[in-house]
Amino acid sequence: MKKINCIILDDEPFAVKLLADYASKVPRLNLLYADSDVFKAIEILNNESVDLVFIDIQMPQLTGLQLMQMFNQKHNFIITSAYPEYALDVFQFHVIDYLLKPIVFNRFYQSVEKFIRWQETFQNLDSEDYLFVKADRKHHKIATDHILYIEGLKDYIRIHTKDEKIMVLENMKDILEKLPLNQFVRIHGSFIIPKNKIKVIEGNQIKMTNGEFLPIGETYRKLISDWLS
Repeated sequence: MKKINCIILDDEPFAVKLLADYASKVPRLNLLYADSDVFKAIEILNNESVDLVFIDIQMPQLTGLQLMQMFNQKHNFIITSAYPEYALDVFQFHVIDYLLKPIVFNRFYQSVEKFIRWQETFQNLDSEDYLFVKADRKHHKIATDHILYIEGLKDYIRIHTKDEKIMVLENMKDILEKLPLNQFVRIHGSFIIPKNKIKVIEGNQIKMTNGEFLPIGETYRKLISDWLS
């Protein structure tokens, strides 16, 4: 069963220690970071695959609201706060739950279970037929067989399908991990393609079944060669 990579961000040392202890008691959780340094947390969020963020609202360097504005569509949040008045404000973001301090273990565990149910319902991680992505504050259900290719655009990706193009705040590494195993291959820093949409491989480019030509990046040429053999 896939581990849930998480971080804990709180400016109260006692709260950090308590939540880290709770996390150690939940086998599904893999704690990557637990402390009060917002900028260290941002570095991890930018460079690691993080599934869940436990975050306080009031922090001196950067508030929880400001951080969620930065990463809303890329990460899932559980709020850990002593102040109930922020509840309405935060649910405009990608918030799974709102835990009021003092937090007991049973409530913490219920919150993690809520996230797991959310994953199973909306991201459909075990399915090989559909992909769920968040764009424009909506969850889009995309049939993987309808994907023509995925294009990387800095902090965004554009999913090209038979019927539309969907812009998602996501990186190429994370979206590849969500796609069905053995059905998609990355051919370039900026392109992921479904193997069943390849028509011709010629030199350093691939002709897709829709007639478009996509380049094979130098880094990925050996990967494509090994896959073909």
